[in-house]
Amino acid sequence: MSDPSPALLVAVADGALPTLPALAQRHAQAAVFRAGDVDTPQALSQTAAGADALIVTLHRLSAEHIAALPDSVRTIGRAGVGLDTIDLAAAAARGIQVVYQPDYATNEVADHAVAMLLSTVRRICQANERVRSDGWTSAQQLGPVLDLSTATAGVMGTGRIGRATAARLRPFVQHLIGFDVPGTPAFDVPATASSSTVQVSDDLPAVLAASNVVSLHLPLTDATRHVIGAAELAALPAGAVLVNVSRGGLVDEAALVEALTDGHLAGAALDVFADEPLPQASPLRSAPNLVLTPHIAWYSSASGLRLADWTVADVLTVATGGGPTHGRIADAGPTPTPVVVGTGHAAVVGVA
Repeated sequence: MSDPSPALLVAVADGALPTLPALAQRHAQAAVFRAGDVDTPQALSQTAAGADALIVTLHRLSAEHIAALPDSVRTIGRAGVGLDTIDLAAAAARGIQVVYQPDYATNEVADHAVAMLLSTVRRICQANERVRSDGWTSAQQLGPVLDLSTATAGVMGTGRIGRATAARLRPFVQHLIGFDVPGTPAFDVPATASSSTVQVSDDLPAVLAASNVVSLHLPLTDATRHVIGAAELAALPAGAVLVNVSRGGLVDEAALVEALTDGHLAGAALDVFADEPLPQASPLRSAPNLVLTPHIAWYSSASGLRLADWTVADVLTVATGGGPTHGRIADAGPTPTPVVVGTGHAAVVGVA
């Protein structure tokens, strides 16, 4: 007697699961996996034909993409944290559940944020470049360096990652201030000894005026797009440092370049950008005192495997009527503002 056929067919966007062969073998009795192009509604329709579920990372799923899905698709697995690339309202209207993974890389992203902040404050990247190119340099030639022990850190977004970042910053700074945009509450995370004493405010001008270093951990929504613009950068104390490991659209990049060029900011560090991959012609590439990394804050040798494992496990469970073990079911929200993440497999450069 032959073994029964797998119960589910799961479509996987190209590049979404680097460990797909091993996962397909592990779950062979439960599902068959089909990888393919999902960049256009037409391509998505072909890749997802007859599928019960779809797995993506930063691939954009607009209302048009959702409309192109066959009726058989009842579950979308987002291998990552952010939901700004998925039209959740369109998915909900189709009765499609979206499961995502807010916990898979909390420590990695918080570590990366603090590493970028410390290296920027201490001008480590500039010092490294001077030693390599000029043989040596003096501390004074690198520019002013903030004394963190007397500084105030503003953590914008006090969900899991924001709180983890605040806990890591606490030994370095004198004061911590948390900030959340009204209408985008932090995740429901119980207060801990390391986070409960962080003063949280919704008064952005006051938070910015007090913060010598700012780390961004907000979701990208209509309410938070360009939450840091020219006026907000000007409100920061002279010599402040800005770090963004959340979403590129939170920052007005042109205004950031100006604030770095005129010296109002001592430095900044970005892991995320409005357009990804970062265009070769972007002014950010030549801006002074700016550290750039290619959307890798989410990554460690463990987190990549963890994300793929958790995403597949939850998709298979949700697609058969259960609840997620590792992640969460997304609430239906407003239609997201357009986010450019490139096209094609090579453009999917991060999964946070």
